[in-house]
Amino acid sequence: MIKVEHLSKQFGELTVLREVNAEIKKGEVISIIGPSGTGKSTFLRCLNLLEMPSGGRIFIDGTDILDKSADVPKLRQKMGMVFQSFNLFAHLTALENLTIGPVKLLGRSKEQAGKKAMELLKMVGLAEKAGSFPDELSGGQKQRVAIARCLAMEPEIILFDEPTSALDPTMVSEVLAVIRRLAKEGMTMAVVTHEMDFARDVSNRVFYMDEGIIYEEGPPQQIFENPQKEKTRVFINRVRSLTYHIRNQNYDLYAINGEIEHFCEKHVLPKTTRNKALLLVEELLAIFSAGQVTRQFEIDLTLSYSEKRDSLELVAESAGDYFNPFEENTLPDQLGTTIIKNLSENMEYQRVSDRNRFSMTVKKQ
Repeated sequence: MIKVEHLSKQFGELTVLREVNAEIKKGEVISIIGPSGTGKSTFLRCLNLLEMPSGGRIFIDGTDILDKSADVPKLRQKMGMVFQSFNLFAHLTALENLTIGPVKLLGRSKEQAGKKAMELLKMVGLAEKAGSFPDELSGGQKQRVAIARCLAMEPEIILFDEPTSALDPTMVSEVLAVIRRLAKEGMTMAVVTHEMDFARDVSNRVFYMDEGIIYEEGPPQQIFENPQKEKTRVFINRVRSLTYHIRNQNYDLYAINGEIEHFCEKHVLPKTTRNKALLLVEELLAIFSAGQVTRQFEIDLTLSYSEKRDSLELVAESAGDYFNPFEENTLPDQLGTTIIKNLSENMEYQRVSDRNRFSMTVKKQ
């Protein structure tokens, strides 16, 4: 139904979208997630030409809407859009907000438009508010009216631009419930959202956008449980990281410990977890120092806290030849490795791009 090829958008010297390629099939629900400022809303606005793309092609039912011969107004009628700021006409009642478009643009009679409008208001649970003006409605009610107004234009596709971001948390569920109903009825939708549970439950596919591209896409199970790319994993797990680069054996352990303590305090980690992390780092550095006496000393330490999993992961990477200190009998003194094994779990060694990578999760108990 929608096919996007090499879409780009610049605002002056700022590139917001670059080489975006995507396809949305009839009846699919696509959730678009990612950090703020990565082009998600601009992508939607380009799809219905609220923003004119700088390059690329957009096909709706096989017709390139950027072609000079395309009947853009007719094609845009197939695609409704719901904004985060509602955009209702303040001087019109809820019912009038729904009828003005069908009467003026679709040629419906006032009676036809009014009957359909009442059906839609009933569908979104607001029939009793038909005579109310927008300033008499709550945020959630305004957004439900905005969705009903969009449906009144009989679109084949609906684009939702963060439909719950301007709402009080208590009102989010009432709006998402309406979108869930539309999904069950087979409406084709693209939804920019920060509601991860909604994206997981309702979507056929999820687009993760970063740096102006669709960085990763796939079914919700893959994106939320087994993302293939690092930035996706960091975003999904809401990971915060501290990286420390060590380039010689005369490293300042006190400075390293100070940064680790600050990092743990910032994320309100228990004191026991903090102490385990400090001891793990000390023992790891001692082991790597013992094993790398004759080689260039280069270690990168990364401490990552996942808010979603409530877990603290430590990764140590070293340059040089193969070196796995946790193989049996690698070092004459095994006390350090024993301490590390007692303080951590999910220990894993990898040889990645001529580097030694050892990762572990700090035990909670």
